[in-house]
Amino acid sequence: MNQPIPFCLHDLGQEELDAIAEVFAGPILTTGQTVARFEQAFADYLGRRHALGVSSCTGAMHMALLALDIGPGDEVITTPMTFIATSAAILAAGARPVFVDIEADTGNMDARLIEAAITERTKAILVVHLYGLLCDMVAIRRIADRYHLKIVEDAAHCVEGVRQGIRPGQLAEISAFSFYATKNLTCGEGGAVVTDDKVLADRLRLLRLHGMTKCAADRQVEGYQHWDMVTLGWKYNMDNIQAAILLPQMRRLNDKLARRQRLADLYSRELARISNVTVPATRPDAVHARHLYPILVPMAQRDATIQGLAARQIASMVNYRAIHLLTYLSQTLGYKPGDFPVAEQFGERILSLPFYPTMPENHVYRVVDALAAILT
Repeated sequence: MNQPIPFCLHDLGQEELDAIAEVFAGPILTTGQTVARFEQAFADYLGRRHALGVSSCTGAMHMALLALDIGPGDEVITTPMTFIATSAAILAAGARPVFVDIEADTGNMDARLIEAAITERTKAILVVHLYGLLCDMVAIRRIADRYHLKIVEDAAHCVEGVRQGIRPGQLAEISAFSFYATKNLTCGEGGAVVTDDKVLADRLRLLRLHGMTKCAADRQVEGYQHWDMVTLGWKYNMDNIQAAILLPQMRRLNDKLARRQRLADLYSRELARISNVTVPATRPDAVHARHLYPILVPMAQRDATIQGLAARQIASMVNYRAIHLLTYLSQTLGYKPGDFPVAEQFGERILSLPFYPTMPENHVYRVVDALAAILT
C-alpha cells in the first residue's frame, strides 16, 4: 500500500533543537536577545530598517493599522481571495474592509479596480501577496500616493518574493509576515512586522506589549525600574523560543526556495498532460516565493477531487473560498453572491496540492497520476 502523502511537512531538526537548548540555558524565555537577533537577521534578509517579532501575522496587521491611525469610520481596500485574518485585522481596528475583485489568472488583487473603490473614508490598501506572488506594487503605490493612502502588506505567503526588483516591505508603510506551521519560515505560530520608518517602528514596539515602556528583558539587563503604560497595546510579542526555532532556518531560506521551485516546475510540467487543470499564473518579472502549489479544476469537480485524493491517501486543501460570502463577513459587511464574480469562481475552483521542500519527486508523480485518474 502507498504511504500517505501529507499536505505539508516541516524540516526542523537538530539545529533548531540546539538553538532552543541555548535559550533554555539562559534566564529569559520571553522576548529577549534571541528575538533581537532574529529581528536583525529578518530585517537584513528583506533589506528593511526595522523588524519586530510578534505572535502572529494577524496581530502584525492589527498593529500596523493601529500604528497608522486607522480606526472607526475608516475604510481599507483589500481582497476577498485571502485567509479571513486579513479582514479580521481590519475589523479589529474598528475599520471596514472594502473588497475589490481579483486577477483571474493569479488570484491577486486587481490593481486596475482599486481607484473605483476609493471613497472619502478610504485610508489604506491592505495588499495580499497570494501563494507567494507579489501584487503589482508599483501600480498600487502609484495609486496610494495619488490619493494619499497608506499601504499595509499581508506578506504571509511571500517572505522570499520579488517583483520588478521590489521586495516585501519596500513600497509599503508596514508589512506583516506569518510563521505559522505550514509557512516557508515557521515556528508553529508567530509572525513579524517590518517598516523603514523609525517612528512607526517605535509605535509598533509599544503596541506589541501592552503599551509598556519596559519589558522583562529590560529588567534582566537594567534591574528593576518603574515602567509606564503610554498607549493601549496588546500581547503580541514573540518569545525567545520561537525566535530560536526561526534563526537556523534563515540560513536555509534560499536553498529551500530553490527546492520548492524545482518541485513547482516538476508539477507544472506533469500537470500539462491533464487538459482540465490550470495552474495559476506567475509573472515574468517576479520571483515567486512558492508557499503553496495551487491548481484550478472545474468547479463541479473540485470537491470530488479533494475526496478522490483523500481516498488515495493524498492530502489537499482549499486556499481559499472567497471570504465575502462567509457567514460572519457577509452578514457584517452586506456582501452577496455576484459582488466579486472572479474571486467567487476562483474560490470554487482552487485546490492546493501537497508541497514542501523535502517532498520526494516520486510523490509529485503520484499526485499527478491521481489527478489524471480523477479528472479524466
